[in-house]
Amino acid sequence: MATACRKLLQSRQVGTLLIFLCLSVGGAATIRYSVAEEMESGSFVANVAKDLGLEVGKLAARGARLVSEGNKLHFRLHRKTGDLFVKEKLDRESLCGKADPCVLHFEVVLVEPLQSFRVEVRVFDINDNAPVFLNKEPLLRIPESTPLGSRFPLQSAQDLDVGLNGLQNYTLSANEYFHLHTRFRSHGPKYAELVLDKPLDREEQPEVNMTITAVDGGSPPKSGTAHIRVEVLDVNDHVPQFSRLVYRAQVPENSANGSLVATVTATDLDEGSNKEITYSLAQNPEVILQTFQINSETGEVRLRGPLDFEAIETYDIDIQATDGGGLSAHSKVLVEVVDVNDNPPEVTVSSVSSPLPEDSPLQTVVALFSVRDRDIRVGGKITCFLKEDLPFAVKPTFRNSYSLVTDRGLDREEVSGYNITLVAMDTGPPTLSSETVIEVLISDINDNPPIFQEDSYILTVRENNSPAVFIGKVLAEDLDLGENAKVMYSLLPPKSGDLSVFAYISINSDNGKLYALRTMDYEAIQDFQFVVKATDGGFLSLSSQVTVRVVVLDDNDNRPMILYPLQNGTLPCNDLVPRSAEAGYLVTKVVAVDGDSGQNSWLSYHLFKATDLGLFSVQQQNGEIRTLRQVSERDPMMQKLVILVQDHGQPALSTTASLNILLVDGFSEPYLQFRDTFKHPTRVNPSTKYLVISLAVLSFLFLLSVTVIFIIHICQKIKHREKFTIQEHFYDDCNFSNNLVQGGASGPISQPCPYEMCSATGTSNSEFRFLKRFMPNFPFPHGTGEAKTEAGSRLPPDSDRNRSRGSEGHAQVSDDYM
Repeated sequence: MATACRKLLQSRQVGTLLIFLCLSVGGAATIRYSVAEEMESGSFVANVAKDLGLEVGKLAARGARLVSEGNKLHFRLHRKTGDLFVKEKLDRESLCGKADPCVLHFEVVLVEPLQSFRVEVRVFDINDNAPVFLNKEPLLRIPESTPLGSRFPLQSAQDLDVGLNGLQNYTLSANEYFHLHTRFRSHGPKYAELVLDKPLDREEQPEVNMTITAVDGGSPPKSGTAHIRVEVLDVNDHVPQFSRLVYRAQVPENSANGSLVATVTATDLDEGSNKEITYSLAQNPEVILQTFQINSETGEVRLRGPLDFEAIETYDIDIQATDGGGLSAHSKVLVEVVDVNDNPPEVTVSSVSSPLPEDSPLQTVVALFSVRDRDIRVGGKITCFLKEDLPFAVKPTFRNSYSLVTDRGLDREEVSGYNITLVAMDTGPPTLSSETVIEVLISDINDNPPIFQEDSYILTVRENNSPAVFIGKVLAEDLDLGENAKVMYSLLPPKSGDLSVFAYISINSDNGKLYALRTMDYEAIQDFQFVVKATDGGFLSLSSQVTVRVVVLDDNDNRPMILYPLQNGTLPCNDLVPRSAEAGYLVTKVVAVDGDSGQNSWLSYHLFKATDLGLFSVQQQNGEIRTLRQVSERDPMMQKLVILVQDHGQPALSTTASLNILLVDGFSEPYLQFRDTFKHPTRVNPSTKYLVISLAVLSFLFLLSVTVIFIIHICQKIKHREKFTIQEHFYDDCNFSNNLVQGGASGPISQPCPYEMCSATGTSNSEFRFLKRFMPNFPFPHGTGEAKTEAGSRLPPDSDRNRSRGSEGHAQVSDDYM
């Protein structure tokens, strides 16, 4: 910016424009000087650099310039020394006229950095102007019959100086007829009056000459003179005569300004100028001078201001007729003002009851007022009514007095106040009316209970929240005012008397904000509700209630739990698959549940690890484990699978299930012990050991009881049935001994181990029959539809169904009967 200023300031006009644009950046310091007018050009004023606190030469280095607020600079600056000089002779009268003080304003502008300083120079007045009379020879014509003490104002002298240097006094040359009296004006210079001291006699001295001198207060004083010539006039012998002593006129009060009221005439028997008559309103009160005017030549009296019959009904106007010789005569004009209906009725309110309670009964007096029409003679009858349809009515009390009463019920909540417009109308003609507004405020009573914004509230809070967390807000509004509208909130105890809700929720009684006091658990409580009561602060408080239901939002904080196969820390459960199984064979199904809800409880199943990833697959939606291809002889007998069960929460949680699958040639040749068992011995928990022992003892007692019942039953049936040999069956929870051998088609198993395998039923509903302890089968009577296998053993009636299931890739070992 400084560089731009330096380039543009090469031109005076362009530089001045740039400085005015940049002034706002500068400072606001003001330096004041004073000089006397008429100082010659080049006169020293002050050293600006010193007063600004700048070193010599800084003004030049910073491109100092003077900028005047006007079009002309009266000073110049020496930038090297910082001296300020008068550029041309100063004339205070031409610069400021009569203004005092006379102050010239300009600015000192510096660049790099841009800065401005305001300078004020006061020009003091010197007494360089004498008083001057504009008319050097004024002429006065005074009749010789003029009485003593008459005053004759003279023209004021003019002095361009101000203060003490201005006009101060007048003096009059010595004479025997007049003396001088000086008077003051509120605005403008002093003026002088000639006062007649001695009677004039035209025959003795027809003309009087005097000299008046105006003197100022300068040092030395200056003065100005004027020559006064007084011409003594001859006496006028005849007085003007009016045609009537009293003139009468009637004027309607609504007449416009300038309307003719009356015309007066007067005559004079003199000749010449003494015959010329001039009319005037002399010696009249101010009210007449403001209302009427007269044509000085024609004698026409006209209206100058408005008439008002109600204020003044008649006017007595004094008319003066003066001839050219100074003689005058007087007459009167009596003006009668004619009343017209020009005043609307006036309403005067004497009392207003405001504010008015909204439960005020009907006919309650709200205001008292009276109506008056100033046009008594022509106004006619007055009617009063309300301009709008409001719950109020006008009720007359006595002549021209009325009361404003309530006509319908009031409701502050609907209308908090009324501007009641009263209309008063006369019958004219013409019909006139007036309007008066009465403001009535309606005060509140507690007649509105708090109203909740919603009929019921449903709030949500996410489980595992922090205690005292804000969960929502209830809001009730009361249409009343003040304390009646102040709402307090509280929780109501349940009708059942269960106060457990207070352990979960707290409410701010002032603003209705609700807070959860404890951490929520979606698995323990999904939602609950309570009642909030809102009570206002009225003397007879009113209240309302609202039901708030809090819904707990589920977080994914529970991992999937495996129901099957059991994951109890012992050896993993084993499933058998025949080597003859085809592709798609249903091996087993992983069953899992998730304690969360919604998307957090949606489970998907994945094959995480496997001995042979190409042999088995897991259905992602239902956890079914099926073969991908036909089992071959090369596949290891022991297949280990790890199934990953994962939910769909954010973030997702997962768990794994481990199980072993045995590939066997047939269900009659189970392999009960595996090499991996010895390679990876499982550490048995002592508590599990004791549990197994307890279960074994209970199982033994149970089997013993069953055996005794069985024997008793056999003894009872032996009298009626053939004797059957029943082979005992034992179950070993998938723990098979290594000393079993596979029998032929008709040969029995060398060491019987009857069991029922936990395999699918073969249907498409993917249900499982889990491993369960085998109960002995009671013998069937003859002729019940039993069937025998090729090995000679008898099958139960549902053997056909079992056989059909085996055809679908599922196997079930039949029971052998002894």
